[in-house]
Amino acid sequence: MTGEMTEEVNAEKNTKKPSLLKKWLTILSSCNLPENTEMDIISKFLLIIRSCVFSMTLMSGIIGGLLALSLTKQISWLNWILSTIGIVIAHAVNNIINDFFDLKQGIDDDEYARAMYAPHPILTGLISKRKLILLALALNLIDVGILIYFMLTVNWYVLFFALAGIFISVFYVAPPLNLKKHGLGEPAVFIIWGPLMIGGTFYVSTLAQISHWVWIATIPYALIVTTILFGKHIDKYEPDKKKGIKTLPVIIGEKNARITNIVLMGLFYIIIIILIALKYQGIGLVLTFISIPRYIFVAKNYLKPKPKEPPEEWPIWPLWYVGFAFHLIRLSGLTLIFGLLANIFIPAQYLWFW
Repeated sequence: MTGEMTEEVNAEKNTKKPSLLKKWLTILSSCNLPENTEMDIISKFLLIIRSCVFSMTLMSGIIGGLLALSLTKQISWLNWILSTIGIVIAHAVNNIINDFFDLKQGIDDDEYARAMYAPHPILTGLISKRKLILLALALNLIDVGILIYFMLTVNWYVLFFALAGIFISVFYVAPPLNLKKHGLGEPAVFIIWGPLMIGGTFYVSTLAQISHWVWIATIPYALIVTTILFGKHIDKYEPDKKKGIKTLPVIIGEKNARITNIVLMGLFYIIIIILIALKYQGIGLVLTFISIPRYIFVAKNYLKPKPKEPPEEWPIWPLWYVGFAFHLIRLSGLTLIFGLLANIFIPAQYLWFW
């Protein structure tokens, strides 16, 4: 009798529904929910906007604000917060636009990678096409409100950052430009997550101050974010090639693309050294070198062909190389943030000891 009761208790534990917080955290970390998990409205929303990739955008906002603090302590904290919220919302809209136009143009289908590593909002019935567009418009209205506030409190030049970002985001997949199809998707990501996001956050946080060193300081993180898209396009090399989508990996070849991504990751550290050597940033950025062992680990995996079958519990199959790129950015981005914090709070005489 005791044994039967124990089995019943264990069975009840195994079938226990996960808490809402656990479901949301699962989506934020993997863009997926286990099968047969009950879907709540927040979970559905997080899946639709592909929230699992927002950490890299959040880091852009944090880096922009920290660079502003390194110039002057008299920044607008409200503008920093609003700018960071604005770029995360813009990223959500970008994901929606990508899914809508890729489906409309016949790129996304049940056998394409997009629908295999995470639920496609329309193909899986999470939302209709009409409601997806309405959601994008609603999110854009929030960003428009933030933009108007910045134009009133900073100046109208902030419009440049917004319009440039919207232009690249829309025409990344939309005709007639369709940047992704012509090998321009990777440079577009570099521009958005570097000069536009980091530079824009810096600009509004400092109330319209800018300097040439700021643009250089956006390069390391912009490079490391670009490696994520590069890795994703390497993973989709064969299907993209068949569909005539000329991403940079398709143009230069799969093996060359893997080598190129290793180089781009390495350039992150080289630009950091240049920033320190030119005294555009303090020695605190050497904290980024903590991530070099992880870079070596990731580079070794890029030198190997993709396995035919995923390892046990690999969460985003058939994607492979992008997973390693994310593995690197989590540490390199975090150490960059701590390096910037060190430069701000450690007295200058300790940072410039040579």
